Amino acid sequence: MAGTQDWKIENTSGLPIIGTTHLVEGSPRGVVLLAHGFRGYKDYGFIPLLAQRLADERYLAHRFNFSHSGMGHGHGKFDEDEFRSDTWNAQVDDLLAVVGAVGSGAIQGGGQPLIMFGHSRGGVASLLAAGRHADSPELSGLKGIITAASPADACRLDDAARDSFLRNGYMDVPSSRTGQALRVDAAWLREQQADPEGHDVVTQAGRVRVPVAIIHGLDDSTVSSEDAIFLAEAVGDRAVMRLIDGGNHVFNMPNPADATTVCSPQFEQLQRHVVDLCHRWSR
Repeated sequence: MAGTQDWKIENTSGLPIIGTTHLVEGSPRGVVLLAHGFRGYKDYGFIPLLAQRLADERYLAHRFNFSHSGMGHGHGKFDEDEFRSDTWNAQVDDLLAVVGAVGSGAIQGGGQPLIMFGHSRGGVASLLAAGRHADSPELSGLKGIITAASPADACRLDDAARDSFLRNGYMDVPSSRTGQALRVDAAWLREQQADPEGHDVVTQAGRVRVPVAIIHGLDDSTVSSEDAIFLAEAVGDRAVMRLIDGGNHVFNMPNPADATTVCSPQFEQLQRHVVDLCHRWSR
């Protein structure tokens, strides 16, 4: 094992993005960015294990916390003020900042084939970034996107819930892990209303120029596997879909998980799919 290296960069707003790189022995085959989901973070569940598996296959794996995740290194409590201010636009900007840091040499992997992996809402952020900026030179090295258990839309609130959200100016969501009542500011919804096309996941997925692999568990009770079908239809000929029998939203893995954790069959399948796709796209 070549080990890991922690890092910190700033996004365009000057906010910190912290990450951990899983290093490789010998010449890397490529670079994979691992984006976490809602109430997730870079050390959540299977993400470190997947990063290490990729490093073992000689991919520099950068797992990172979005700037408004409210999390630092490890499994502490959320910073509620940071968490409150998160939006899709902020996550897209963060992803582009990490891509830019790779390109500039601020973190390792410049000049290598680049692949984005996003779990749940991390997959949505990856599709929005790649769709909105499909023709950007910043993404010229992007070879593919892998979504895992990702929804096909940016907001699932009904009309009554949206009205209440905007009227109150916030919405509270619980964290079962920490027991915190986390608050989301209504700016999250107002940004979507101001730019519906930019937040239309199906539209943006259709604009992505590179292959998109859509992986989903068939027993996912958080995001239906039907969403995988909608995303695949949106991507069209560039889509690769992999459905995993018995897989739940976290592919049957606990949080936290470490090197001693027994991997579920569903997570083993996820890892195999991700590695196979990275091999295919980085040739």
